[in-house]
Order: sequence, then structure tokens, then C-alpha cells
Amino acid sequence: MSTQSVGSGTSSTTSSSSYKTGDQLQSLGGSTPLQVTGLASGLDTNAIVTALMATQQQQVTNLTNQQTGLTAMNTQLKSIQAALTKVADDAQALGSPSLFAFTQTITSTNPTLIGATATSNNGAVVGGYQVSVTQLASASQRTFQFTSPTSADTVTIDGQQISLAAGASAQDMVNAINSNSNASVWATVTSSPNNGPATVVLSDRATGAPATAGSFIAASDTAGALTEQTQYAQAGVDAQYTINGGATQYSSSNTISGAPASGTPNSTTNPGATQTIPGVSLSLNGITGSTPVTVTVSSPAPSTQNITTAIQQFVTDYNAAVTQIQTQLAQTPSSSNPTQGTLFGDQDLQSLLSNMRDEMDATLGGLTGSITSMLDIGVSTGAASGTGAPSQSSISGQLTLNTTPLTAALTGNGSAVKSMLQSWSINFSFMVNNEASPGGTIDSRIQGDDTQISYLTNQIDNLNVANTQKQNDLVQEFAQMEAALASSQSTSSWLTSQISALPVA
Repeated sequence: MSTQSVGSGTSSTTSSSSYKTGDQLQSLGGSTPLQVTGLASGLDTNAIVTALMATQQQQVTNLTNQQTGLTAMNTQLKSIQAALTKVADDAQALGSPSLFAFTQTITSTNPTLIGATATSNNGAVVGGYQVSVTQLASASQRTFQFTSPTSADTVTIDGQQISLAAGASAQDMVNAINSNSNASVWATVTSSPNNGPATVVLSDRATGAPATAGSFIAASDTAGALTEQTQYAQAGVDAQYTINGGATQYSSSNTISGAPASGTPNSTTNPGATQTIPGVSLSLNGITGSTPVTVTVSSPAPSTQNITTAIQQFVTDYNAAVTQIQTQLAQTPSSSNPTQGTLFGDQDLQSLLSNMRDEMDATLGGLTGSITSMLDIGVSTGAASGTGAPSQSSISGQLTLNTTPLTAALTGNGSAVKSMLQSWSINFSFMVNNEASPGGTIDSRIQGDDTQISYLTNQIDNLNVANTQKQNDLVQEFAQMEAALASSQSTSSWLTSQISALPVA
């Protein structure tokens, strides 16, 4: 509805226009809708502005999709870079001299009864040893009936005083003893038959026979809280064992080190322990009976187990990296999802896979003998069995480790295996690190993409600002046009009414 004044002193007349009200246009810069009201033309101004802005908005959409795709690509490249770095580290570990450091294997045919470990890195005496155990070392024990003292009491155990308050329980005394780092015994409360007085057992913290026969765990108290049950008293004993059928040896401990054991000579029953396995610590866990336990100390040599484990770790990580790369190479792009297929058919990664496989099959120069490649120690993509076709994992370049030729090579010529792995390790890790290490090909790609992503962010922000301004300008232009049309329609309506009012001749 509008009002138009024509000429001086002429009264105004109102008339209804034909435009629509309440049409809305969404603002590009926010959620507040823009409005173009009073459309005198009868045109759908919102639709016109939206159509005019569509091309501009498509530019923003295209840049946003490009940025999203680059971000997704960088995420995949970083994941592949981490996987390849792990493979390169594994390869370098295979060339490390420490992998072939001489070690000794110490085994027991019955570790449940007798455990055996090395005492130091200085080595142990090579050989097989028959160990028999006829007695385990045990601690001295004394058992007491406990009566709660009616007044403060002091219990003295091997010269160490333990204070008890009036009314203290057996558990109070046990807690006081066990928490005292200077005490020579451990204390335990045992259940009493028929809910009678509590019983406390004191056991020496050290195993072995007492230095003087009949003298062990001196205990007394001032208020009579403890009454010994002498029938349960036990003196500690030394472990008794033999090595290779020799004289009986004695040890106050059930752990026998590679030095002479610490048994205390005791007149005729314990002449002293002198025989051990130099460099080996024995854990006596049980009585062997009539069948000795065999402890074997191998000759110093590189650890076949450690080398096998390191190679298997490399194979596992190599296969994981190859699978990850191949998955990305095979993922086809999607017109509706810019994050999909960002590395589809990537030539750099395809070339890397080819180079990695070549290195696994390569015969290394400068080596003599029969071990000149990874194939010679059982690392390959697998071979078809009989007339069978190659497996899919073999076709895709997945590695396998056959431990039979590896063990044979390590046993027969460990130095040749070491030389081959060290040479191969240099070549392989150098090739992979050219791609994966900081400053490598993948790292350069990631940094370049990050720069492009930042540039696109600025472009998108600038376009959004420009588009918002353009949309506002269009809205204002249409609003002005509609105002002009409304004014014109009002004037036309007034003139028509004036003409109609003129007298007819």
C-alpha cells in the first residue's frame, strides 16, 4: 500500500498494489533471512537473486570440495608415512650389529623344579649339567599362643623390641612386626581350634640352618602375652643338591648363583657348598627325586630367536604398509564424496611399491657365497606349491618368512647372513626413507598440500565476503526497483481516477 501526492494542494489517494509480501531470501553470511517485500512487479525476487548467486556459490562449493579432498589426502599420506617409517626402522634394526651380538642360551628340562638364568653378561661355562635336589632351604619357625595383654607389653624378638598396648590383639602384634623393617622375622596369625586363643607363627626372614644348632629366633615378652608351643618349633635348613653326581652341596638360599653358594658349614652335616655352574643362577623350586634335571648352557652365538623375531616383525610391518598403500591406490574417486579416492592410481606410491618389491628380490653385490639376498634366508612373496597357482597375497606383494632356511643359514653361516642383512638394510632403508623421512617425498607433498589448503581457506573466506556483499546489493537493487514500480502504479491509479471523474461532454 502506498500514497502518492501529485501537484500542489492536491489531496492524496491510496491504492492497493499487486505485489506479494513476506518473500524471504537466505543471507549468505548468516542464518538471518533477507526479505524483499512489496513486490510490485509480481516477480519471485527471492528466486531471481538465488539464481543470480548460484554461479558465485558454486565457486565456493568447488573450492571447499578441493580443500576437503586435499585434507583427506594429507590424512592418508601421513598414515602411510608413519607405516613406512616403521618399516624403515625395522629394516635398520636388521642391519644393527647388536642383533648379531653373541649370547648364550640357558635351558632347563624341568623349569618347574629348577629354573636357570644367566647371572651376568660375561657368559657362562658351556656344557650340560645334571642337577638333583634332595632338600629345599627353609626358614626357622616358632609358634606361640597369644594372650591379649592387660597392660602395656614389650615383645623382644632377636633383640628387636615390639611395643604392644593394653588390650592389643594378635593381629596388632603381627602388623607391628611385619611393618618393622629392622625385624628379623615375619609374623602370621593362624586360626585357633574351637575358637580358642589366637596362635602366632614367627618365621625367619632368611632361609637356611642357624649358625649354632638349637639356637634360632630368640623371643620373649614382659607381660606374658606369648606362650610358646614348643612342639611346633622348627629350625631352618639349608638346601641340599648335587651337580653331575658330585658331593652333596649346601646353600642357605634356594637361589644358587654362579659363585660358591652361601651354605654355612655345620660340623659333619654341612661341610660347605663349593660346586656351582659358573655364570648360571639356579632357582631350586622342588625336589627332583630320582631323575635329575638337565641344565644346558649353549655355546656363545647370535640368538636365532632374536633374529627370527626381528625379521618377522619387519615382514609384518612391511605387509601392513603395502596393504594400506594398495587400499588407497584402488579406491576410486566419487563425484559426491571429495574424501574418497584421493590417492587413486597415485604414480609416486605405485613407483614406491615397485621399488620396495625389487629390493626384496634383489641380489646384493659385493657378497660371496650362497647368501646374497633375502630370498636365501626364507623371505619372499611365497611360492606356489606343486602345480598350484600363486596366492593373491603373493600377487599383491605380501611377504612370508620360512624359518627353515633361515635357521639353516644362521646355523651354517651366521656371518654371511649378517653381512647380507647389513648390506640389504642400508639399501632398503635408504630407499624407503627417501619417501617417508622428514624432508622426503611424502613429507614434501604433505607440506605442499598444507600450503594449498591454507590458500584455499583464504580464497573461500574472500569469496564468501564478496558473495554476501553482492547478494545484499542485488536485494537492494530489487527493493529499489519495486519501490519505483509501486510509485508508478500509484500515480497511474490516481490519474485514472481523476480522468474518470471528469464530466462527459
